[in-house]
Amino acid sequence: MEQYIIKGGNPLVGEVEIGGAKNAALGILAAAIMTDDTVVIDNLPDVQDIHALLGAIRGIGAKVEKVGKMAWQINGSGIGSVSVDYEYIKKIRASYYLLGALLGKYKRAEVPLPGGCNIGSRPIDLHLKGFKALGAKTRISHGSIIAEAEHLRGNHIYLDTVSVGATINIMMAASMAEGRTVIENAAKEPHVVDVANFLNSMGANIKGAGTDIIRIRGVERLHATEYSIIPDQIEAGTFMFAAAVTKGDVIVKNVIPKHLEATTAKLVEIGCQVEEFDDAVRVVATKRLTNTNVKTLPYPGYPTDMQPQIGVALALARGTSLVTESIFENRFKYVDELMRMGADIRVEGNTAVIYGTEKLTGARVSAPDLRAGAALVIAGLAAEGITIVDDIVYIQRGYEHFEEKLRSLGAEIERVSTEKEIQKFRLRVS
Repeated sequence: MEQYIIKGGNPLVGEVEIGGAKNAALGILAAAIMTDDTVVIDNLPDVQDIHALLGAIRGIGAKVEKVGKMAWQINGSGIGSVSVDYEYIKKIRASYYLLGALLGKYKRAEVPLPGGCNIGSRPIDLHLKGFKALGAKTRISHGSIIAEAEHLRGNHIYLDTVSVGATINIMMAASMAEGRTVIENAAKEPHVVDVANFLNSMGANIKGAGTDIIRIRGVERLHATEYSIIPDQIEAGTFMFAAAVTKGDVIVKNVIPKHLEATTAKLVEIGCQVEEFDDAVRVVATKRLTNTNVKTLPYPGYPTDMQPQIGVALALARGTSLVTESIFENRFKYVDELMRMGADIRVEGNTAVIYGTEKLTGARVSAPDLRAGAALVIAGLAAEGITIVDDIVYIQRGYEHFEEKLRSLGAEIERVSTEKEIQKFRLRVS
């Protein structure tokens, strides 16, 4: 098993380039198989979730080929099965996007129940409700979700709660249904808009993505396209908070500042200077951070995927802060690990009371999930001494070249897999 070993105390300084949005890329890759023509997708992030989904798509017969540094070519004309292999996708939540894509194109799909990070209950009932409204019958059999229909017909669908996954899945299936579909209380996240834009570039007729009402007129077929994925707002936000907690000065490049507004607002609130450019943001922290309260909400609110990162910042801030998690009930699993580093936090239900402390100290900690793992790395960068982060496979699911990008900003971090490598690092930095 690989670990990150970190010597904290260095301010992060310099420029870092953000990759493509993982959450957009997963939906777009699934949608790419909905045409028999060749699709080229650029700015795909080099992370494990993406490679797992590419493997699943290849496994059902699609032709998948890398054609550039971050570009992949996909042709779905050779798909011979609508039953997806469990081995490819047991670790990724977004496997369920293949349900909407295959159901839309072939009117049948069989996809294993999804895996991914254990950050709380993420039921698929809204996905199935949407498919049923379009005329599909659904059932769960032998660990897989099976959806099938003779014909898909447009319908009016109201989502009981805002769900990114259900919005994208229903949008894909409805793109090739007969007639008109309206999705109310739709998710408004940037990656929902990106998937809609991608489908439209293939000939779909989707309007209103980015608002809470999406209108779709079904088409008979989709065609070839070339498309570039939006930058990853969560990767960008992670580096912004890394600059904040290390009292650094970092320019985060290849971003859409509009997508970062909730994160930027909180950074300013806790005492950072944030400067926005057309496609970059600069974060400067020169003094100890100050306390604030934050509640996670669907976009454009503060993202749940940025909650552990601000938790680390507030653990080092002056005063007492409240962090309320309204999306996933298991988002606070990083707290016990952070307390091993000297943080003073009490979790009461869905709220963490964070009593700011002057410093964190290095410790051996374990990444409980993707975003929590990244937050613990940030904590290690700010801590006194050596931090070892175990179970970094979670982090590799969603951050490309994480340690290389951090090193380019002056961080002392290495990926290791043996005690000998750990000792070698200790000797080098001592």
